[in-house]
Amino acid sequence: MADHGEQPCRRVDRGISRVFTLFGKRWTGQIVSVLLQRPVHFAELRRAIPGISERMLSDRLTELGAAGLVIREADAGPPLRVAYRLTEAGAAMEPALNELGRWADTYLTRDDAASGTGC
Repeated sequence: MADHGEQPCRRVDRGISRVFTLFGKRWTGQIVSVLLQRPVHFAELRRAIPGISERMLSDRLTELGAAGLVIREADAGPPLRVAYRLTEAGAAMEPALNELGRWADTYLTRDDAASGTGC
């Protein structure tokens, strides 16, 4: 039987709280996953993530930019095109995201997992 004594539970780590405040939002992980491959134009990024709206993609990219993980770059054109790429901090997420993907493959059933993205 588990011990449910009077000792308080350990508080959630602040770093974990900050990570999941950002990455707990729908689409954020998928966006970063696509950008880990290479810089991508907005329309191409939207096509790579089925089901995301332009508005939601724009909102998430703005949040990732404010967090210092994504940079928006305008191509001189014409036509004017906007591309997004990860910063060094954003690219540093790759090992953690790869590990989470392996964990999901092992412990989450296909029905539990969200549909994947593809380029």
